[in-house]
Amino acid sequence: MQTEKIIHHIVNWLTNYLETSHQKGFVIGISGGIDSAVTSTLCAMTGYPVLCLEMPIHQAENQVSRAQNHIKWLKENFPKTQDKRVDLTPVYDQFVESVEKSENEYSYHLSLANTRARLRMTSLYYYAGINSYIVAGTGNKVEDFGVGFFTKYGDGGVDISPIADLMKSEVYEIAEFLGINQDIQTAAPTDGLFGDNRTDEDQIGASYDELEIAMKAFEQGKSTDDFQGREKEVFEIFVKRHKANLHKMVPIPVCEIPKEWKS
Repeated sequence: MQTEKIIHHIVNWLTNYLETSHQKGFVIGISGGIDSAVTSTLCAMTGYPVLCLEMPIHQAENQVSRAQNHIKWLKENFPKTQDKRVDLTPVYDQFVESVEKSENEYSYHLSLANTRARLRMTSLYYYAGINSYIVAGTGNKVEDFGVGFFTKYGDGGVDISPIADLMKSEVYEIAEFLGINQDIQTAAPTDGLFGDNRTDEDQIGASYDELEIAMKAFEQGKSTDDFQGREKEVFEIFVKRHKANLHKMVPIPVCEIPKEWKS
């Protein structure tokens, strides 16, 4: 991978988009993960203001410390970086108290996990609105267009997606080139939405390296019959999640009315 060339390309793309939109900077949620670390750094490299938002909701301490360490590193290297901490825990707790609990434990906890992501999206757009900033998304290609591992109108609710054409492994290559903190580079990927230690691999049932192979095979038109053993298992996981989450990856269906009925 031509890492340096890709970095310059993304930074130029971000700069051109910001200037064309006549906005003043970027706002991004910092989770302590690799994707938000890389995205915020790329945004900062444009030379425009970047507002890093920490938005904890019963967050694990190691996620908080990684996020804070990255923000500190970013501010030391890019003077137009600012940060704010918005503790959404009381807001989330009030929401939980205000709605009834479902008897379906799985759906209940998944809905609450998605609620966390949507509260954060609301906060990002609040600060984007008052500062005339653009909300930068942190999704990579496997998450956004492979297995759909994101919350609709949550972390999927953004203005731009700088790294959405990069596989997870490519995001790691860029992180290494940029000198992102080692604690972030070595941390197991997690969405941190359930308030426990479960990783993305725990939830999906496959690692990102495995999913990348499956995604490339899927794009080549291969089927489960082309695989066996673990590769077949992962391919089936990918296809199942891709089909189930396709609604996140395509435009909202619109019921079109025949023109002659409206004339």
